[in-house]
Amino acid sequence: MVGLASLALLGAAPAARPADLIVRGGTVFPGGGDPFVGDVAIAGDRIVYAGPHAAMPARRTIEARGMVVAPGFIDPHTHVGDDLSSPDAARRLIPAFLLQGVTTAFIGNDGGGEPDVAAVLGRATARPVGINYAAYVGFGAVRQAVVGAARRAPTADELARMRALVAGAMCDGAMGLSTGLFYAPQSFARTDEVAALAREAGARGGTYDSHIRDESSYTVGLKAAVAEVIAIGRQAQMPVHISHIKALGIDVQGQAPAIIAMVEAALAHGQTVTADQYPYDASGTSLVAALVPLWAQDGGRAALLKRFDDATLATRLAADMRENLRKRGGPAALLITEGAEKGRTLAAVARRMGVDPIAAAIATIRVHDPAVASFNQSQRDIEAFMRAPWVMTGSDASTGHPRVYGSFARKYAEYVVRRRIISLRDFVDRSSALTADTFGLAGRGHLRAGAFADVVVFDPKTYAPRATYEQPTLTAVGVRLVTVNGRIAVEDGRVAGVAAGRALPHRPTRGSCPSR
Repeated sequence: MVGLASLALLGAAPAARPADLIVRGGTVFPGGGDPFVGDVAIAGDRIVYAGPHAAMPARRTIEARGMVVAPGFIDPHTHVGDDLSSPDAARRLIPAFLLQGVTTAFIGNDGGGEPDVAAVLGRATARPVGINYAAYVGFGAVRQAVVGAARRAPTADELARMRALVAGAMCDGAMGLSTGLFYAPQSFARTDEVAALAREAGARGGTYDSHIRDESSYTVGLKAAVAEVIAIGRQAQMPVHISHIKALGIDVQGQAPAIIAMVEAALAHGQTVTADQYPYDASGTSLVAALVPLWAQDGGRAALLKRFDDATLATRLAADMRENLRKRGGPAALLITEGAEKGRTLAAVARRMGVDPIAAAIATIRVHDPAVASFNQSQRDIEAFMRAPWVMTGSDASTGHPRVYGSFARKYAEYVVRRRIISLRDFVDRSSALTADTFGLAGRGHLRAGAFADVVVFDPKTYAPRATYEQPTLTAVGVRLVTVNGRIAVEDGRVAGVAAGRALPHRPTRGSCPSR
């Protein structure tokens, strides 16, 4: 192991300004280019040199021979917004990400992004954060604010109000509109309603990011849901991004090649379509979202609990939940990851209660709707999506799943080293440059002069996750150094306690914005 704490303090600097830090002699993967053995020099918050040899003085030099030096990784789909705004300064550092080399994250995904994007981005000023972040405005949050949880179309006035909220959020720095059309009440919206709001984001240079309406066979089916997201992008004339692309459940396993063909046909016709993926065969959701039919969720939790007590609905509700459980692979394939039943499968909960799995699920939901890990994907589909050049690395970081602490490290250890599905360069590029370039993060995702100094140095022999489904909060190992905006955030595999992150507002590239 290279002792990165050792440093060389050089003599008096010549007239040229010295670098603050030189990372010396590592194998540099610059992001979107061929790797080389060389140096990366940093002054202030910027890279001032990346090449074979930095012939400049430096206040500090860190030896990185044998290490991989890469742009800080960028996670395009997370749920760390509460962590970033926490009153706990240590929590705001996001150590689970830093110790994987992740220096930038997107929040507000799945339609949950707050409409007041100015406030979301402004929080970093009062409460400094450990990583950079960008934010979506969420279709779900906008619809909830105007229409509520009802299963109905908006009135003309309501639609106008929702469009105005999206336009305002874009003008305040949102990077686009996110949706979670699988989830009620977002699932109650028709395509034309979603497209109307997406056009407001597209008119201002934003991206349409979607947890699609169906990743399985719940409603319209996987293929139709992919067709819908592509159609919305075409109607709104904007790039589209498919969140955590997958084929979920036994009915659609094996459909990855067909989905890839649909996306590549859209690309061939000039559309911009990308996706992200986490490297696990279990998705993460809630027990309600996994099992309860959408009709029973109409009106929110209070209405659902009343339906549980309605004897006239019992047979229908149990039958629909049983069918959804079948699609998920049965009760042994649902692991509860929070609450009183944490660490038990639904099958184990049912045995403990002495009832069938559906009755056990209803009893659990009555108390709390817990997060679950749902084992529902095939390795063949995971690998097929991973090979697609338009699929980037993401975590979908959410409670109780090891993907929060391990996605980037697992993709490297499992799919670069062990399975050899993608190359090391592909891993780096699709974890940094592809994401930055796709979403217009100027100065991020590349190691080159003038770029922001977000850098990760990891040991290719030891970089790996430790998080498991049983112990999902174990941090990754093998990252030796991380800089965020030129400041050392991780050194010798330990979080340095430095809050060097920044909010990254998107600047509208076209369209009108009111003066603010």
